[in-house]
Formats: sequence, structure tokens, C-alpha cells
Amino acid sequence: MVFSDPQSLSGKRILLVVGGGVAAYKALDLVRRLRERGAAVRAVLTAAAARFVTPLSFASLTGERVYEDLFSLTDEQEMGHIRLSREVDLVVVAPATAHLLARMAQGLADDLATTLLLATDKRTLVAPAMNLRMWLHPATQRNVAILRGDGALFVGPDEGEMACGEYGPGRMAEPLAIVAAIEAALRVDTRLPLPGAAPGPLAGRHVLVTSGPTREPIDPARFLSNRSSGKQGHAIAAAAARGGARVTLVSGPVEIADPQGVATRHVETAQQMLAAVEAALPADIFIGAAAVADWRVEPSADKIKKSASGAPPTLALRENPDILARVAQRGAGRPALVVGFAAETRDVLAHAQEKLARKGCDLIVANDVGAGVFGADSNEVHLVTRTGVQSWPRLGKDEVAARLVAYICESLAAGGTP
Repeated sequence: MVFSDPQSLSGKRILLVVGGGVAAYKALDLVRRLRERGAAVRAVLTAAAARFVTPLSFASLTGERVYEDLFSLTDEQEMGHIRLSREVDLVVVAPATAHLLARMAQGLADDLATTLLLATDKRTLVAPAMNLRMWLHPATQRNVAILRGDGALFVGPDEGEMACGEYGPGRMAEPLAIVAAIEAALRVDTRLPLPGAAPGPLAGRHVLVTSGPTREPIDPARFLSNRSSGKQGHAIAAAAARGGARVTLVSGPVEIADPQGVATRHVETAQQMLAAVEAALPADIFIGAAAVADWRVEPSADKIKKSASGAPPTLALRENPDILARVAQRGAGRPALVVGFAAETRDVLAHAQEKLARKGCDLIVANDVGAGVFGADSNEVHLVTRTGVQSWPRLGKDEVAARLVAYICESLAAGGTP
């Protein structure tokens, strides 16, 4: 079942910035989907966007005037770009071309779209769309990293065939996936709280999160590990912090920055991670997103050399501590909610359900990692509980994090576990 509410966006105000690209036609369907769910939509078109889709089409679907010109005298007498950027709940950029991403990342304000993006005090959700080489280019990836660091949320791009005939990442996310990301963004405020702002839904709670891989040394030069990037776990920690929680993040070795507003503890091995987790308890919520190595070896003090015969060395494996099970089965002092992750390559739901029962946790977030998910910026997950399965469409990992935190908040507000 995909999480959906026919009036999930009732009363919400969306400002849609449409960039110039073939995918601009999808923005028309996005407007329709948003209106179906009760949202009010205003559209702003770049000059390039108006060459692909007409302002009249957006005016017909939104029921609102469409905005294009920064220098409209009537609007600017009322400081129109400020008003447009503030009188909304969320700004959505779809499609976001490579050029538009670059202007956003550099803080340029040379037309109405970029001026209001710079002037807004609201969250911004970005749906990129471009040729795969443009998306994979280091310059675009730098711009995306800058925008993520500034707090922008991303959905997509998807992988598939493009108008240019090439195949790969770069297709704009489908309208329903963007709607799901919008719902997630509006359920939990993913910005850092402003001074004097009302407390978030997790205020007064301690959330403990594990993230990234562990490294189990073989000798001074080698180790056993896995492909986990830590992106999902770090995003969850950041979303919980922005929801008002006091967050402790226990991170294995990763190549991404510590989230803002989070107390981060850095570890290498599974045993070190267990010690850091136990030191951070008690907690109200535990989210075990780390990919903890199942096995370790007794490391050699010296680098292991090849034998004269060329025979490989024998490594005696020992089982690592099961951090998730220890927390879930803690008894007194157990967190009110224990969430685990299951990265599988086949029979995803069956393995997740078995893990839920075996570990004793309340919720398993399951995904298929057989298609290059490790290190990617998006994820497609299933929430597995004792009462059923809830499947979400592919979303950016920031959006998955925001949506998971919102789900947790709703569960706690209901007075129980999922």
C-alpha cells in the first residue's frame, strides 16, 4: 500500500517554479495532482519554460494568475517577488534544469524565479531534469551538494530513456513521486528551527541513530566492510533534529559531513558502535540505520604477506554483537520505539518480516540494495510492522528521512508503536 490521503494537502499553498525543459509538460500533471489533494498552487515560469508550455495552460489548471516577469510594475509596487516567496508553505522547482540549479546554488537573482528562490524563507523541494551527462557532471553534483547543504530537498532524478534518446539518470521524477515528497516535506519541518519558533513534534525526546558501515580490521592495511555511504542514516538524524529532538548520531566511517544540530560520535568497528550506543542510552527512539558488519576477525599486528605457495590466508571469523537486537530486547530502559533497517537483494519483504520478529523491534525499514542503492541519493523503502506493510515510491533520501520521522511522530502521538 502506498501512503496516500485524498486530501493530504488540504489548505496547503504550493509555489511551483517551472524551469525550461521537455519535462515541463509533467509540471501540468503535477498541478492537477496537487489540486486533487486540496492544495492551492501558484506557478512561476522561467522564460525558457514558457517556450515548452504556455502560461495559459498553468492558469487554467491552477485557477490563478501565472507569473513570469520580475519587472511587472503592479507586482513590484507591492514587492511581488517577496510576497510570492513568503505566502506559501513550500516552494517546488520542477523541472529544475542544470542551468537553474547552478543559478540557485550561486545565489543569482536575475529573473523572477531565481529572485523569489533567493528571497523565500520557506523550504524548497527540487525535482531535477536534464541529460544524464549534465546530471553526472561534477559541476552539477557540486551545485546539488551546495543546495543540499543549504537545506534544499530533492526528489529524483529517475533513471530511464530521455527525449534525447540516451538512457540513464536524469528524468524528472514522476508527478505522484513529487506529490509524495511534497507530503513528506510538509509533514515535518526539515529546516533548522528559527529563533523563537514553536517547538517541533519531537521536542523533549532523545533520538539515537546509527549510520554508515563498520570496518573490521584484518591487519594494519586491510579491513572487512560494506558499501554503506551513511547518507540515509545521516539524513534521518538531521530530520529528527529539525523536528525538535535531541539527537545522538553514532556513525561509522563515512565521507559525508556531520549533520547540523546533532551530537555525533565517530566509531570504526561494530564493538565500538555498540559501546557508543550503550553509552548514549537511555533514548526515547532508536533508529538503527547503520550497516553493521556481521563478522570480524582477530586482526594481525603486522600486514599479512603472501605465502611462498600462493595459498590464501585463513581468516577465522567471529560473530559481531547484534546492536539492534540488544537495544530492542533491553527490557528496562528500552526505547519506546525501536526501528531497524533491512538491506536485501531478494525476497525483501519476507526477510524483513523475519528480521522484525527475530530482533524484537517495532518497525523495519526494508529496501532492495541489488540495484546500486548504496551511495545513491534516492531510495525506495517498505515499512514493515507486525500489522502490515506500507510501501513508498522512490524518493530522495532526505525525503525518506523526513517522511520516516513524520511516521514516527504520528505513531507516538497515537500513543503506541506502529
